Amino acid sequence: MAAGEGRRLRPLTERWPKPLLPIDGRPVIATLLRELRAAGCLRVTVVTGHLAEQVERLLGDGSGFGLELRYARQPRPDGSADAVSRALAAEAEPPLLVTTADTVFSAGDIARFAAAFAAAGTPGAVAVRRDPPPGPGRAGVEFEGGLAKAIRSTTATFAHASLWGLGPELAPYLAGLGGPPYELAQAYDRAIEHGLQVSAFEVGRTRDLTDALDLVEENFVYLSGSE
Repeated sequence: MAAGEGRRLRPLTERWPKPLLPIDGRPVIATLLRELRAAGCLRVTVVTGHLAEQVERLLGDGSGFGLELRYARQPRPDGSADAVSRALAAEAEPPLLVTTADTVFSAGDIARFAAAFAAAGTPGAVAVRRDPPPGPGRAGVEFEGGLAKAIRSTTATFAHASLWGLGPELAPYLAGLGGPPYELAQAYDRAIEHGLQVSAFEVGRTRDLTDALDLVEENFVYLSGSE
């Protein structure tokens, strides 16, 4: 999902789309695509919107990443469930891994999540993390026995990590949501309420660009006093 406007990073994102901004000096979406390739995901649908041409020009047909890329456009920022629905309309086929294009995961975590989702055989899965914890803009996830009980929790100690597994049984829950925006968390909560099992797997620390200071800190390691 690479369609967001990145409003909290303005004025930078008035000129460059958020997925092209760097962490460790590399565009976040480029790092993400390499991790997806390492996880065995050979076909990727990129949902673009804000400054879409820049994203599509950088990524091309995906051959530079060893991937087959296709694109779907989200003309308005109508939420994550709408973005996935547009990917499905562009012939993406479940089971899917779904992630935002502005998050860098700990090395290998996407591959471990994909393997765990496949092994669990549940209709859906969510990645949870301790760092950063739940907070403004970061939903909490309650889970027990490896299964999610609620995605949009206000009391959980684990945060959602912007990585989802979506099987064909869960895809119909993307429709009929309240909104806009139409959000994946709502779709997954509805599925859980209707008895579908959604696995929860812990991943390591994730890195995200929320404001302009993050952009500086994530690209100049000496600012933290480490090498």
